[in-house]
Amino acid sequence: MVAMRVARPITAMLLLAGVTVPGIAPGGADTVPGPVPARVLRVIDGDTIVVRARIWLSQDINIQVRLDGVDAPEIKGKCGRERQLAERARDLISSSSAAGTVVLSNIRNGKYAGRVVARVRVPGGEDFSTTLLKAGLGRVYEGGRRASWCDGS
Repeated sequence: MVAMRVARPITAMLLLAGVTVPGIAPGGADTVPGPVPARVLRVIDGDTIVVRARIWLSQDINIQVRLDGVDAPEIKGKCGRERQLAERARDLISSSSAAGTVVLSNIRNGKYAGRVVARVRVPGGEDFSTTLLKAGLGRVYEGGRRASWCDGS
């Protein structure tokens, strides 16, 4: 029982750090359920933020977090429409996280090293992915090829 109480936080710490853990498949087959408290350091775009997460007693890590289940337009998009929508999505997530404190859950390795995928919400608030979807600034994303933001669809 004591080993399990120690193993879970250590596994969470390693996953958040982007480290491959034996027995845990890369690419997110296993998750850390959370909640993991974090402070937003920067909003990169609508679906990617940088947080400082508390992963163990007095142990914090800065990590990029890709919002799970949503695709938002890219700041360096392929057309003016995509870049404009991306700025609006980034601003929405920035205002949603203005208090700075968020909660991460269902954390798993992302497809890029040093980044995780997670559900992100403010304490007692709405999930950021849902916020983007409701505002029309995100699309449901379950992996695979992303649809263009430039064709008006």
